[in-house]
This record gives sequence, C-alpha cells and structure tokens, in this order.
Amino acid sequence: MTPTGYISIFIADDHQVVREGIRALLKENPDYVVCGEAKNGVEVLSKIAEMTSLPDLVLMDIHMPEMDGVECTQNIFGLYQGNIKVLALTMANKGVYIRKMLEAGASGYLLKDSDKEELYRAIYAIYKGNTYFSPQVGQTVMEEMMKISRPAQATDQSYLTKREIEVLKLIAKDLGNQEIADTLFISIRTVESHKQNLLIKTGANSVAGLIMYGIRNKLIDPE
Repeated sequence: MTPTGYISIFIADDHQVVREGIRALLKENPDYVVCGEAKNGVEVLSKIAEMTSLPDLVLMDIHMPEMDGVECTQNIFGLYQGNIKVLALTMANKGVYIRKMLEAGASGYLLKDSDKEELYRAIYAIYKGNTYFSPQVGQTVMEEMMKISRPAQATDQSYLTKREIEVLKLIAKDLGNQEIADTLFISIRTVESHKQNLLIKTGANSVAGLIMYGIRNKLIDPE
C-alpha cells in the first residue's frame, strides 16, 4: 500500500452514470480512494495539474469528447514520466484501440463488463508495477504488442546489463517489485532503479512496453 495507506484513483469517463458506478464500486474497498473525476481528457489534465498530490492511477475511458483517452494517456506520461499509472477501462474490444493505448503508455486494458473483483485485481496489479489485461483481450493484446514499433528502442541485447535482463524476465512473469527483490536478493529501491533504466534504454513508456521489447528481442518467450 502507499505511504498514505490507500491507492488514490482518478476516474476519466464522459458518462456521469458510469463515473458514479465506478466510484460506488471503489468505495466498497477500503484500499482505494477516488481523488477526482473528469468527463474528457482536457479536464483530466487540468484537474490533475491543480492537485497537491498526484493520483496513483487513472481509470481511463477511450472514447471521450475534446480529448480522447489515448491522447490524454500520452500527455500524462509526457508530463509525469510514469509517476501516474493508467488503466484503460472501456467497452472497445478491438486490437487498434488496445495497440494505441499500449503505445500511449497504459499499463493495462480492462473491459467495462468486468466484475468488481477483476477491477480490484487490475488496479492493484498495476499499482504494484505489473500489467493487467481482461482475459477476453489476452490474445489480441499479445498480437498488438508485437505490432508496436518504437524507433528509439535498442535492438542490441548487449545494450542491457545482465541484471536488467534478469529483472525484465521477472517482470514478464508478472512479479511485483517485492517479489523481484526477493528473487534476486536485492532491495526494492534497486529493482525500481533497474526498471527505470530499462524504460530509458528501451524507450518504453510502461511495463507493457518493456514486455513487448523483450518479446521482440527474444529475451522473453511469448508463451
């Protein structure tokens, strides 16, 4: 859990009834607190900029007026350098939207017909530095991750240190920071440092991007 004892969540969706429903579900879990909400991407960025404490995670709808979820996610990662995680929460179950959100830096993709327990699992997984995708989109996610191309990414495995590659492989196994630290007998701070170096060296915006890099460079088995 965070130093404050809970995970702060910002809700971005253009339908008020949806925002109210999500807020009600999150209120049932004492580990979560809704710190804000907005009906479009412009409003998301404006409200977050005024906050004294950044949200840990944004639940991001894709189809919103003025600025959609893809562009908003891109802006969040550009402005806050990964300090705010993004979980796409949408009805759009199409590869093109999944790819766009992964490219923008989202760490997960959840369909709105998921139950509350899956929503809780997804939020917690992403907060812990992992990825989460609805089972219904699992295969599509893998296919779309393979399509993503980042010119800034390295293609030479020697660009990464042996320890960074070890961390990358454990990330792909869906291990959290503490689990990686325990496995490699290093501190959580060191794990976080390796993750940051991996993001910089590979040009990825998120854990999903790191996994995609590992698959492309044959450091990770797609299976």
